[in-house]
Amino acid sequence: MSAQPISVSDKRVTAMRAALNAGWRRRDVIWERWQEAANRALAEGRGRAARWGFIRAGWLARLGFAQSDPRRAASEANLALAARLAGREPRARRLYARARTLWAGVPEQIAGLEVKPRSRSSLFHLRMEARHRETFRANLDTRLGRFVAETDEALAALAESQPVPHRLYPRWKGEKPAIHDDTRKLLAACLLIGVPSD
Repeated sequence: MSAQPISVSDKRVTAMRAALNAGWRRRDVIWERWQEAANRALAEGRGRAARWGFIRAGWLARLGFAQSDPRRAASEANLALAARLAGREPRARRLYARARTLWAGVPEQIAGLEVKPRSRSSLFHLRMEARHRETFRANLDTRLGRFVAETDEALAALAESQPVPHRLYPRWKGEKPAIHDDTRKLLAACLLIGVPSD
């Protein structure tokens, strides 16, 4: 007996259910999906679709996330890019400045992130993490700190219309955690910032 193929909508429902069961809110999942779609449109050269996707996700962030949430800063940066794509450079500069101001508070938040246990590829790695939890956490915090610093450099470059020194969205697919916790929210804020192609 064979099962029916899983449709894209079934996968989306399953992913939404998993996120909600992990404690995420619908707006967390929707924001991530909209930012992914807008970045994908930007990468494919569909500027208008990217612009509207960034605007939609930006308003969701403004209405649904706290000022201190790193996704607010990412959303402001993407709203700035939307303004730049529409030829509204003064507005883009103001929004990038706001994004950088909001991003300045992100490094202090790393130590307070909720990090759920990861599934490991072997029993050995699982035991090592259990025995050395503090070391694993310190290494993760260091790694996240590097992402935050790279994003800060990218925001500075974007604000000045300079080439961005780091890849952001192209790294998202490989870096996106399977677990719905604060590290995924932070990495989404770091890597789902739109960068115009040259």
